Amino acid sequence: MLPSMNEEDVGEPIEARLRRALGLRSIVLVGLMGAGKSTVGRRLASRLGLIFKDADSEIEAAAGLTIPDIFAIYGEPSFRDGEERVISRLLRAGPLVLATGGGAYLRAATRDRIKESAISVWLKADLDVLMRRVRKRGNRPLLLTEDPEATMRDLMAIRHPVYAAADVVVISREVSHDRVVQDVLEALDVHLNGGSPNSIAAQ
Repeated sequence: MLPSMNEEDVGEPIEARLRRALGLRSIVLVGLMGAGKSTVGRRLASRLGLIFKDADSEIEAAAGLTIPDIFAIYGEPSFRDGEERVISRLLRAGPLVLATGGGAYLRAATRDRIKESAISVWLKADLDVLMRRVRKRGNRPLLLTEDPEATMRDLMAIRHPVYAAADVVVISREVSHDRVVQDVLEALDVHLNGGSPNSIAAQ
């Protein structure tokens, strides 16, 4: 059952309410490539006065290689092992806002670690939105196929049921990044403080 807000909470800025409700927990953004996790995450962290970290960037820094190079040299299983270790390390340093790679949340151990020390937010986007965004960047190893759109459909079929375990679901749509950030804040407020649900943000 969601806690109810008192009159003092209602007049308080949403950022302050959320910081208090989060305590030492982090916010972890999950979802497919192109969902906007890094862009939204940076702005969300700024609104909440938290540190922002991008798991993929941290993995590249730790390995001294780009993610496409890690995939090419060591393969995806090795990359996922490193990803799990990096996410665990980052969460120990919380509270922060963490954007994860699209496959990170599929690992049961990573999901468990996130559940222990964070609130998970699935940024959910339609296929056409995702494809429009990922075509702007050529560094997506999993989409280096003859039919990237079919590959993305397959990824959605496999990953969406897993992402659905996230604490909060927010639609990543073709509006300003700040609007999506506001949607995330409002959905978190519903989840943590029992605020009024938003039909777009909270599902």
